[in-house]
Amino acid sequence: MFPELRPYLEEVFEQAEPGTEYVIARYRGDDTNLRTQLQKIIRRAGLTPWPKLWQNLRSTRQTELAETYPMHVVCQWIGNSQAVAAKHYLQVTDEHYLQASKEAVQNPVQQAHETPCDGWQEKTATPGFPEDFQGLQECTSVQVGGTGLEPATSTV
Repeated sequence: MFPELRPYLEEVFEQAEPGTEYVIARYRGDDTNLRTQLQKIIRRAGLTPWPKLWQNLRSTRQTELAETYPMHVVCQWIGNSQAVAAKHYLQVTDEHYLQASKEAVQNPVQQAHETPCDGWQEKTATPGFPEDFQGLQECTSVQVGGTGLEPATSTV
């Protein structure tokens, strides 16, 4: 049982007749359409029912639980697989965007200061750098071509 439901269920339990088995006894028959009943309750509350009531409730709860618990645990509780959860239930919320925007402001991308290359760099002795490769220490203005550094292949 999720903690936010406990006070409501305890209140109903305390109001129930001794020996009562179900919290909601009125709509337990096989011929009852719970979606229709839920839509009526929502309208009586002055709200507009949203599409796919039960799927959206399940999706919202799965997304909320996934913020706190490992996905395999949430899927066990909800009764679906991780693949089904990812494809049909998990949502990106406004809170996700808000958190990302706060993190972007708090942690801006840091770039190292670059010094432009103006021809030859000062030559310094580099321990262990082979004599044959000393030319690699010099800066050049060679540009990489349109195909990049590696040759084009037909198998990729």
